[in-house]
Amino acid sequence: MAVWGKLFGGAAGFVAGGPVGAAMGFALGHLADTKRLLDAPTGTWGTHFKTKGSPDPDNAAMFTAAKMASLLGKNDQLFGLGVIALSAKLAKIDGVVNKEEIQAFRTCYQFPQENLPEIGKIFDRARNRTDDFEMYAQELGQAYKNNLAPLEGLLGSLFYLARADLPKGAPLTPQELDYLQRVHKAFGLSQAAWERAESGRPRSAASEAIPDAYRILGVARSATIEEIRIRWRVLVREYHPDILAQRSMSDQQRLQAQERVAKINAAWDQIKRDRGL
Repeated sequence: MAVWGKLFGGAAGFVAGGPVGAAMGFALGHLADTKRLLDAPTGTWGTHFKTKGSPDPDNAAMFTAAKMASLLGKNDQLFGLGVIALSAKLAKIDGVVNKEEIQAFRTCYQFPQENLPEIGKIFDRARNRTDDFEMYAQELGQAYKNNLAPLEGLLGSLFYLARADLPKGAPLTPQELDYLQRVHKAFGLSQAAWERAESGRPRSAASEAIPDAYRILGVARSATIEEIRIRWRVLVREYHPDILAQRSMSDQQRLQAQERVAKINAAWDQIKRDRGL
């Protein structure tokens, strides 16, 4: 088999796990290598690859693997494929991929030495077309809708890569800017997240140590702003001074309640800022 047969056949367990995953991966690799993946009947994996342009079994196989990972809840594997695909396609979006962009990709993501040959092959295949990048971004946006920090970090890395071959201070090309804006939208990130990523200061993993605003309010990240507003009002009423005055509390308990309502208000303010309100 050619490259995809090796990648999918040898490491297909990364998606489904076990012998079933290996068999599924081998089949995908074979279909890609024999140029038959795009001829799959309606309702099978081939129909997930709907893009403009000429038939491309390599990228069809790659997106199929990402889709499988998404459907099976293998978010780490989906993220890994998404990182490579989105980086490669961004590097290609404004013309020829150059060594500065490849070095920027390697700087952002430290891959194990033994995996570099396969990663290089995936990168090379992914950059063969650029019209399908939103498909990967949408899968990531759906998979990480309740934990957006990794996607903000990825957007920051994409900004870094986009600027790698530009003179210092030069604006992004129109193609790169449009690409990043569409990825940002597909990720479901806030305007504040865009501004942090654009400035080179995306929310880092370290910031996860800070109490999360959504956890403080007890709501999902996917909740609407009105749902969050209602929850905030309920909590504020619960800790209102008039309510607390009716309770038998020690000074220490009263102080803790005051600190709690301060955190609730701060969390609400943070969410409003992140959502551009």
